[in-house]
Amino acid sequence: MNGVINCLKPPGMTSHDVVDFLRKQLGIKKVGHGGTLDPGAAGVLPIFVGKATKAVEFFEASEKEYVAEMTLGVTTDTGDNLGKVLETKDCNAESASIIEVFNKFVGKIQQIPPMYSAVRHKGKKLYELARQGIIVERKPRTVEIYSVELIKYEKPRVLFRVSCSRGTYIRTLCEDIGRALGCGAHLSCLIRTKLGPFKISQSITLEDIKASVSSGKSQEILTSLDKILSTFMSSVIIQLRNEKSFFKGAEFPIENISTEPDNENQYAVIYDQKKQFLGVGKIFHRGPNILVKVEKSFL
Repeated sequence: MNGVINCLKPPGMTSHDVVDFLRKQLGIKKVGHGGTLDPGAAGVLPIFVGKATKAVEFFEASEKEYVAEMTLGVTTDTGDNLGKVLETKDCNAESASIIEVFNKFVGKIQQIPPMYSAVRHKGKKLYELARQGIIVERKPRTVEIYSVELIKYEKPRVLFRVSCSRGTYIRTLCEDIGRALGCGAHLSCLIRTKLGPFKISQSITLEDIKASVSSGKSQEILTSLDKILSTFMSSVIIQLRNEKSFFKGAEFPIENISTEPDNENQYAVIYDQKKQFLGVGKIFHRGPNILVKVEKSFL
């Protein structure tokens, strides 16, 4: 059993809880996830099964989209609605001023990871230290906000859509926006609507997954890895005379290519002449020839 499940994570579960649930349902240990979601958050959580677990790295840089609710005037120690209230202020912000502040955060920005996060400090996760009352200095990280759109504003709650890069903390973004507005804020609800090629409109609930497994239709919830990869990578065909030659670092001339690469080192899905999925590689030029260098084998 190999492939990817576009899972709809419910609130109240950790991402690892979802993985454990699927391991039990599918009867397979080799299960992993891409793009961790906080326990209180819901939405798109790609689940990789079997050999597909080796491909998680190719989705790590994917653009993410969220619909978030931010409550103005209330700050908490965790940055979300699960924490202890630290301060409450009146907030008289209008829609126009909120949009103006949103626009200031579009582009590359610096974020300090929250203490209640899985970022490691000297081998320990920050949230483990935070639960012991230990606060440590965190270095700011560069992330990118591609867009922030106001959906609805009913004081003190702000509903908005944000598209961002890997490593962006929406809790931190809410805190920074609240600080810029002068009243403070926290994240009160979060739904991830997109992660790379995975969209919430195509997500499958845990209940539907369980029902499919019970009825013997496990394969129907899986999408083949190469089909997913092909949504954002070129496809190439090579001549493979000996499977043992297909290993990390091997180079092959390309016999056919679906789309010309935009630049050097663009990833590509590799097939043999019988359309068997072989792996993922990087396209490069050597003189007049276009070659592919194998990065990961899925044989």
